[in-house]
Amino acid sequence: MPFAMDATQVPRGSGSGITWDREGHVITNWHVLKGAERAKAAFADGRSLPARLVGVDVHHDLAVLHVEQAKELVQPIALGCSSALQVGQKVFAIGNPFGLDQTLTSGVVSGLGRDIRSVTGRTIRGVVQTDAAINPGNSGGPLLDSNGELVGVNTLIYSPSGAWAGVGFAIPSDTVARVVAQIIRHGHVARAALGVVAASDAQTRALRLRGILALAVAPGSGAERAGVRDTRRDSTGRIILGDMIVAVDGEEVHTVEDLVAKVEGHDVGEFITLTVVRGRETIDLSVELMEKKE
Repeated sequence: MPFAMDATQVPRGSGSGITWDREGHVITNWHVLKGAERAKAAFADGRSLPARLVGVDVHHDLAVLHVEQAKELVQPIALGCSSALQVGQKVFAIGNPFGLDQTLTSGVVSGLGRDIRSVTGRTIRGVVQTDAAINPGNSGGPLLDSNGELVGVNTLIYSPSGAWAGVGFAIPSDTVARVVAQIIRHGHVARAALGVVAASDAQTRALRLRGILALAVAPGSGAERAGVRDTRRDSTGRIILGDMIVAVDGEEVHTVEDLVAKVEGHDVGEFITLTVVRGRETIDLSVELMEKKE
């Protein structure tokens, strides 16, 4: 069962960042910059340079800045593979906790594949859990493996008091790389969408149905073109239930959150196989994912 709980984020206005490439791109957390009118990036050699916002991904709490004057003058971080992480593996968190710059703490990976609800109310999926100390000011800083390669971006702590309590979370580097590449290229993240408005899990349970009920299908969407049927009334006013989505690419889905997670794991333009129950039939439909309109 996925792990999910509320977490505490470092207050905006201060935080850490990561030099991403030699073009002057720096990444940090979106919540660090939220509401800011301007930003500066302070480097290890004492320079403090103006930074321009390139784009953000609120869903993953990531932001990309561009520091024009830092081009070719900074060493980009080495990118690791978060999918290869194992529980118990040694990791290191670097940042500026409480304004104490260039602070390093160590710990281990204490959990993988966590789902965390941030203070924005959005779910960040698949995060890395660590017991390396993460305190106010660490947000946006790197979580490194023993090779010094980036395996996560520190973002959240779980704490009743807001101070370190032994449970911290980092966005996995595989996710960061995918998101940052899209922001640098397009200024935003193209998020995949199915084109189905689903009934809530409570409504589905009340009807004693299994799966996710399609209430409406967006005109022109991949779901409509694939033939997904929505819920409607017939000529006599009787309600005809739409398709029940029970699996994506052969893996069962039981809740709306399950379905969203499966879809968001794909890119725009990819096809997924949607298994639906329609009356007494079970049907596989090939659906092209389109860009979600925010």
